[in-house]
Amino acid sequence: MPVLVSKSLRDYRRSLAGWTVGITAFFALYLSFYPSITKDPELYGRAALAKFPGAMRDLMGGLEDFTSGIGYLHSLVYQLFGPMLFVVCAAILGNRALAQPEESGTLELTVTLPVDRRRLVFERFAALALGLLGLAVVTFLAVWVLSSAVDMNVAFDRILAGHTGILLLSLLFGTLALAVGAATGRRGIAMAVVGVVAVGGYVVESMGKNVDAIAWLRWISPFHYYLDGRPLYQGFPTGDYLVLAGATVVLLVTAILAFDRRDVGV
Repeated sequence: MPVLVSKSLRDYRRSLAGWTVGITAFFALYLSFYPSITKDPELYGRAALAKFPGAMRDLMGGLEDFTSGIGYLHSLVYQLFGPMLFVVCAAILGNRALAQPEESGTLELTVTLPVDRRRLVFERFAALALGLLGLAVVTFLAVWVLSSAVDMNVAFDRILAGHTGILLLSLLFGTLALAVGAATGRRGIAMAVVGVVAVGGYVVESMGKNVDAIAWLRWISPFHYYLDGRPLYQGFPTGDYLVLAGATVVLLVTAILAFDRRDVGV
């Protein structure tokens, strides 16, 4: 493994361990409630959920079929909370790749070493991708085991499809943080950009189906290509996932070119 990749992973290990434990515990907590849902379907059924304001239901993915295993898993794990937790983790790691060490002054020492700048950015990206992959693998196994334990009856391949989407979505946002950090050297700006794109993109995708004025914006939202294919219901949306992967590659190339042309520390 390249030196910069292994060093970055060592730097990330405590953060990744914390996020892995935290996200796994979060999923376990919510999945443990599912047996209570099935015991009292009238309380959580369609008539009860209809009492929620329409906008709130839209933001939660409609809460359709909430009393079934696949509907519950989709609404509580794969619609909002899971992706947002992964996106925040990815943004933090993406920031730590370039912007944070530049602000602290340690990156200037790194770029004086006989390491090509483009290779530096690419290997920091590789460490980001490997870290998120590890997080995704552990949490995927946790969701699969826990969902089986509470008899959700959701197929292995559908959970895999949903978790693959979370990985691709979070990697895109992590690379966005990396790209903004490479261009500006400011972690505050990078986090702000990620926050605006993430929150705005999710709101546009979840509410744009019912609001014609913003419906066209769904096509530029990363969440559209994660959610619209409904992976838990329909399996792998290959075309949508390729769009997420392609956008990540574009952001990586942007990060490499921006960092290569900029004076660090200025």
